[in-house]
Amino acid sequence: MRASLWLIPFFLLLAAGCSRFRHEHHETVYVSARQMYLHDRVAAVSNRVAQVVNGQPLEVLEHGRRFLKVKTQKNEIGWIEERAVIDAKTFAAFDDLASKHKADTVVANGTLRDDIYLHVLPGRETERYYLLAGNSKVQLLARASVQKGAAPGVNPAPKSAAAASAAGAKPAPASNAAAKTAAPKPTPLPAQPAAEPPPMEDWWLVRDGAGHAGWLLAGRVDVDVPDEVGQYAEGQRIVGAYVLAKITDPEATTPNQQVPEYVTALSPPKAGLPFDFDQVRVFTWSIHHHRYETAFRLHPIEGYLPLKVSMQPVAGGSVPVFSFLIADGTAFTTDPTTGVTRPTVTRTISYQMVDTRVMRIGPDLASIPITHTADTKPKSGKPAKKSHK
Repeated sequence: MRASLWLIPFFLLLAAGCSRFRHEHHETVYVSARQMYLHDRVAAVSNRVAQVVNGQPLEVLEHGRRFLKVKTQKNEIGWIEERAVIDAKTFAAFDDLASKHKADTVVANGTLRDDIYLHVLPGRETERYYLLAGNSKVQLLARASVQKGAAPGVNPAPKSAAAASAAGAKPAPASNAAAKTAAPKPTPLPAQPAAEPPPMEDWWLVRDGAGHAGWLLAGRVDVDVPDEVGQYAEGQRIVGAYVLAKITDPEATTPNQQVPEYVTALSPPKAGLPFDFDQVRVFTWSIHHHRYETAFRLHPIEGYLPLKVSMQPVAGGSVPVFSFLIADGTAFTTDPTTGVTRPTVTRTISYQMVDTRVMRIGPDLASIPITHTADTKPKSGKPAKKSHK
């Protein structure tokens, strides 16, 4: 009995000693600012103890008011503003975004105009994390339109036909008895102008060279296209440029005198459009004039990315083929979180190019509806054609 009582203090001391070697778990935050300094105290006058940069993980040791006491992987300890970091939940959201879209089809390649953050959702006020340097290359995956200045994740839902009908419906006429006792009709007020639609912004979901994914403003990235082709945009935005074929020009300055020929997708310079592009143009290279020329143009349509290019076997070789999507009907779906709008049912329209001739092919040879946006009207007074063949 006395021996067991003697062992009790021993086990208490042993337990206390072991607790000193236990790893105390702390939460992790990640630097979202371009760069920040850690300070030794939260005060008007303080000393810098370390510099941290975008993407760097930090271990949280203590929470203060608007500041966090953190430790770097080099065991540097100091205070940082809470607004300069994101928490583990937001970091996981970016990680999930990258995992979800790591195998997505690339609809175009682009170059950033300047330094820009990736956002977890479209919108200026949404959480941001990764900072990409200007001139970085990114892969464009999907386009979304959101209301400018709206709360994060809130996008205007398309007005249903029923709602539009109800808004324009006239009240039912009163009965004869009610009409006799009704008060005199007030003087009608002048008609009020229709409310302007809210301003919209276009955003691209992109993937960088490190596999990070996120949303950025469409106006901050330029689709990769040679200047010799880009000069023919005629005020439109080129949203995709794809090599169809290559032709040999002995006087060309390109590698091995091989000059690429392109199929391009263009859209009006306006945000919030319910389609990705309204024009398809094929540029072939003239050996005689040593310049690009338009071999094919389809406009105006409502097309959707991706625009795909492939080679099709024919007698004696193969020819380039391209295809894109259009809506089959008037039913559309809009993701309420991202604002991505897509037709519920689509048609695949395909063409092949033989030399400089572009011809319609494939199982779907039905007419392609033509459309005009509010900014696009027929140039003549003649009625526009109803469809493309």
